[in-house]
Amino acid sequence: MKQSLFKLPKQKNLCAKTRPENNAYEVWQTPDGSWTWYVLKKWQADDSQPYARFFCRVITPIVPEGELGDVYEKL
Repeated sequence: MKQSLFKLPKQKNLCAKTRPENNAYEVWQTPDGSWTWYVLKKWQADDSQPYARFFCRVITPIVPEGELGDVYEKL
């Protein structure tokens, strides 16, 4: 007897292309405004996955001009 596996269709990642900072997918900021994350690309379509990976420009008090790099979100 042959078993059939049911696979869900893959969710399309609408945030897979890198955007400029002035057109970021999302912008996150701490309550005091000292840290800001501009989400420029998302590697996963589903943000609820543990350790979801984003490409961001992060502006901090230490680096006020901002730095580009990968950011991992732990749920």
